[in-house]
Amino acid sequence: MPGLHVRGHVGRILPALRRRRRAVLLALLTLLAVVIILSLQSRPSVTVGPQQTVVTANPKMGVHTRLTDEVEEWKIKRTLEMVREMGAPWIVEYFPWAYVEPDRPGQGEWEHSDMVIRHASAQGLEVIARLGYVPPWARPKDTSPLYLDEDYYAAFGDYVYEFVRRYRDEVNHIIIWNEPNLSLEWGYRPVDPASYAEMLRVAYTRAKEANPGVLVLGGALAPTLAPPGSEWGMDDLIYLQAMYDAGAAPYFDVLAAHAYGGKFPPDEPAAADAINFARTELLREIMVQNGDGDKPIMITEGGWNDHPRWTRAVRPGQRIDYTLRAYDKALADWPWLEAVALWAFRYPAPARTYQDYFTFVTPDFQPKAIYLEAQRYAQGRED
Repeated sequence: MPGLHVRGHVGRILPALRRRRRAVLLALLTLLAVVIILSLQSRPSVTVGPQQTVVTANPKMGVHTRLTDEVEEWKIKRTLEMVREMGAPWIVEYFPWAYVEPDRPGQGEWEHSDMVIRHASAQGLEVIARLGYVPPWARPKDTSPLYLDEDYYAAFGDYVYEFVRRYRDEVNHIIIWNEPNLSLEWGYRPVDPASYAEMLRVAYTRAKEANPGVLVLGGALAPTLAPPGSEWGMDDLIYLQAMYDAGAAPYFDVLAAHAYGGKFPPDEPAAADAINFARTELLREIMVQNGDGDKPIMITEGGWNDHPRWTRAVRPGQRIDYTLRAYDKALADWPWLEAVALWAFRYPAPARTYQDYFTFVTPDFQPKAIYLEAQRYAQGRED
């Protein structure tokens, strides 16, 4: 009968289909397991071993790392290993307030900061921690994360306190804000040295409450020739004097300076109407004039760009020569300078702009020629 004939075929086909489906599912699960195993095997293991020591011929060498948005721990570890292997004892790293307290005061999202500090300490590196970047709850709606008015200075001071307290055994230097003499970095509004001096006072006081031994860096001033009344910012030399006039002197232990060379070599003479590496000497003169000659300076950003199409770039060979001379100048000629941390060691991903031509190492950890020559210099090798 036709009906019985069909049912007979179905009775034979269904078990076969079930067996085939189980076989396909098993094969897929096996393939997935292999992929997972291979993925785990290809990713370097992340362990924190005994503390390393940075071996260098120049203890003032440093770099500005960019680990703020690096999410994979093995990449953080490898970056910091390569800094040590290059021979630079100092790093500047950014620890945004908004990442730790994104939704409310005291939220305490410290996992990423802990990871960076842990691996930096394991590599024997001295961390200069840059603090700033405002969470949404601490600024008016639709303002920049770089906007902080005086109503929330106390809240920022609380963050500074918690950061310094948490890392009091690992971090001895903190920078308060970044380039406050630029309107962009001051939240797209007119710069205000007196208001920054007040921010510095609040942050300094809270930092010292958490750890009296921590050193507070003020300034981090951008080198600029902005004319008086400019909407873009204020000349760094004028701004520094305005900070002193506003009473900032007691509230920073070290001046943070930014020293970009443009097309000029490190030994190009300093001049008030020029931006070059030696402009740092003019900041030093202002400190001395204000009775602050006993305080050191740290260069927390600086360097040269070898982008072939950028008008202020230098050739790659020149960049290497200028960078090594800058490190050497800091050691040999500037006893008042404690460290020179050049921008930037590595980006987690390509910037795809001229910024990529400031780096020492590619995003995939390939050392550039400048890295290898800096390493050779730190090892004291002449060849």
